[in-house]
Amino acid sequence: MTDACFAHPRLAALYDPLDPDRGDLEAYLRMAGEFGARRVLDIGCGTGVFALLLADRGIEVVGVEPARASLDVARAKPGAARVRWIDGDATALPPLRADLATMTANVAQAIADPGLWHGTLRGARAALRPGGRLVFETRDPARRAWERWTREESYSRTDVPGVGTVESWHQVTAVHGPLVSFRTTYVFPAEGTVLTSESTLRFREREEVEADLAGHGYELEEVRDAPDRPGRELVFVARRPDGTA
Repeated sequence: MTDACFAHPRLAALYDPLDPDRGDLEAYLRMAGEFGARRVLDIGCGTGVFALLLADRGIEVVGVEPARASLDVARAKPGAARVRWIDGDATALPPLRADLATMTANVAQAIADPGLWHGTLRGARAALRPGGRLVFETRDPARRAWERWTREESYSRTDVPGVGTVESWHQVTAVHGPLVSFRTTYVFPAEGTVLTSESTLRFREREEVEADLAGHGYELEEVRDAPDRPGRELVFVARRPDGTA
């Protein structure tokens, strides 16, 4: 099931206002230029922020997203007609030949189910042209980021135009090995409404990710540091070898 923060229409509409600083996408935009990508597959495109940034640069973009409410937000944005939006996930894509496939904003961690994760890697590889690259990030488990997901450290109060004040925070509910579950609470004080969203992320070790990539026929080119979160995240750059079926 898709998390309510992406699938609930009211919460999907709050995603951008509650997280307006998307400086994390700058590194991905630079990589699109570095690799000369003219066709990009944005896996887990959410509300379409990255897809539209790419389209602004004249890049042909396919955005795939399983949460209909988030996709509705993306499709309603200015310039959305320049992007091909797909309601679904990367396990069942139409024929594509992308130069670059991306999973930004820790989308890879949100694919916690092993079967869906391996299906995503297979689908992304099939969508890439020979020589094309898959790029994604994941938090370094050694940094134990979830220990800071408390109400005290994550609380925010935001005035959203047309909505009013929204209070929100995260709170971990369970940690089972590499799986970390947490609840995000949204409070609308003016009307006394409270909504929640349950999420589970998988914190994969670097060695596990490297083995998964190799097992699906990728060549790992490098593992970079996330420039906006140095020392906290791993950015994998993997390539579909030339001349492979």
